Amino acid sequence: MREVMEERNQMDSHTIGVYRTAATVKGGRRFSFGSLVIVGDHNGTIGFGYAKSNEVPSAIEKATKKARAHTRKVPRVGSTIPHEVTGRFGASSVRLIPASPGTGVVAGTTVRAMLEHAGISDCLTKCYGSTNSINVVKAVFDGLGRLQTKEQIEELRGQDLGATETEEKVERGARFVPKFGDRSVKGAATDDENQKNESND
Repeated sequence: MREVMEERNQMDSHTIGVYRTAATVKGGRRFSFGSLVIVGDHNGTIGFGYAKSNEVPSAIEKATKKARAHTRKVPRVGSTIPHEVTGRFGASSVRLIPASPGTGVVAGTTVRAMLEHAGISDCLTKCYGSTNSINVVKAVFDGLGRLQTKEQIEELRGQDLGATETEEKVERGARFVPKFGDRSVKGAATDDENQKNESND
């Protein structure tokens, strides 16, 4: 239990939005604030929370606590998701598509923040229907919860699937992504330095 609490405390938080609401009472209008917060460790764990309060800092704090208590693990293949999936909530639906390494996250602000906090750095997305931030966050959370690993699918079907399309895509894309410390990268950097030195001379 202690390890779980420490892991939750290490997660980064990001405020998606703060919303003001007003209630008309006998003495006038009474304002309150709602806050939508997501948390993640950038390594396969993501959560979200929504809370209300009379003050903005209090609303953010309450939403962050809810988000840390409402997390889930996200299966990944390299830096992308195992397979295509569509998450739905209310009138919103979000389609998540695996992408090759180096593609990046092609998404709007809300979806991008969620995927990056979950540790997904290569993914194509498309939103349909309502673009309300709360609905979109819940739709993405639903979609990430529908993801299954290759091992889980093999166990359900009772047969070996072999190499999946996503695994082949990741393998092909990795060939064209330069790695830090690669000889070709070092050689290119050395050539640039030599050209600069020659121009200075």
